[in-house]
Amino acid sequence: MKRLTVLLISLFLAASAIAADPTIEEIVNRANLATYYQGKDGRAHVKMTITDSQGRKRMRKLTILRWDQPDTDELENGAYRGKQKFYVYFSRPADVNKMVFLVWKNLDKDDDRWLYLPALDLVKRIAASDKRTSFVGSDFFYEDVSGRDIDEDEHELLKTTDKYFVIKNTPKDPSSVEFAYYMMYIHKKTFLPIQVEYYDAQDKKYRVAKALKVENIQGHPTVTKASMESLNQGSKTVMEYSSVKYDTGIPEDIFTERYLRKPPRKYLK
Repeated sequence: MKRLTVLLISLFLAASAIAADPTIEEIVNRANLATYYQGKDGRAHVKMTITDSQGRKRMRKLTILRWDQPDTDELENGAYRGKQKFYVYFSRPADVNKMVFLVWKNLDKDDDRWLYLPALDLVKRIAASDKRTSFVGSDFFYEDVSGRDIDEDEHELLKTTDKYFVIKNTPKDPSSVEFAYYMMYIHKKTFLPIQVEYYDAQDKKYRVAKALKVENIQGHPTVTKASMESLNQGSKTVMEYSSVKYDTGIPEDIFTERYLRKPPRKYLK
């Protein structure tokens, strides 16, 4: 009788643990929240180091500002998905000084993206078809900066390990991207994607993103060092984040064409 009782208790605990596991929708939404929606806004200084296949290095310095729409929608599982705006200002080296990348992240249509080229005093609109092209010569894509809309992919939980949820993401519109699918290793405690692997139609892995360092900043687990490696080209880009700060009170009007030519230095410091 005692052995039966122990067995029933064990089965009950196992069933409770299974029931407590998040659904695939919860995992994906919480990962999106952890990666792109920490705090009401944010600022970070970034050092970008690009290493080509011959080991030659190029360095860029930039500052990223982020603003979230105040009435961001809350989903049933507690995750958030709302409109965002990003302002990326380049300060080094001289050939990219004062260059600005501006993003308006939309939910019901393609994101709006602009690139200001100070040498030409030209504002260039980046087409939706260009979102998966190199971001200022690095191994990161334009879409990597502001994030990919989770509704663009089908998500499948392949397995759960001691540390990670392993998720396969397949594009709903394969013609719109260069990959066949990508794998995400999402940390079970922080819900940060620690590694993302992109595969082509031949199941060959050709691109890998990694979170190299995570710190707790203002109560938010934050990636402060990340890399993107292009396996086919043999190149790699590392981004190191410093002076990261959330809830700074950045005003929305900074994220307009007017400030492409007139950088908001107060918020870039």
